Amino acid sequence: MTELFAICATYEIQDGDARGFVLARLDADGNKKAWPIFIARRGNSFHGYENVCPHEGKRLDAYPGEFLDREANFLACGRHQAKFDPDTGACFIGPCKGKSLTPIEIVVDDGDVCLVNVPLAEEDGLDVEDPNEVPEVLITGD
Repeated sequence: MTELFAICATYEIQDGDARGFVLARLDADGNKKAWPIFIARRGNSFHGYENVCPHEGKRLDAYPGEFLDREANFLACGRHQAKFDPDTGACFIGPCKGKSLTPIEIVVDDGDVCLVNVPLAEEDGLDVEDPNEVPEVLITGD
């Protein structure tokens, strides 16, 4: 049976925008580990990725700089300015060219963006001081 975990409502992410989340995932040993992800929206399409640049393994939004460029319609790493296709996660410019963001399986169910069959821990927001605070996603244009 397919298990869904609602991340947010579709109306919470505007067209051409992205939003980051930090969840707690169970690793292979059953230990809780912070799991930063983000959901990007283009029209009625939603794409989910782990918030980890394949170049150095750091969060895309952990540095001042771009995360999503609405005008050029690509995702970007704030540290090295690597550019990624929001539909596929493939890097087409930058030090990780030819590599891809790690996709996460999501579905839209009754107006909610949901993770599919992901073993999560009971707690989330492990690296956010205020549990009601959402990690900042910087948006800029060229």
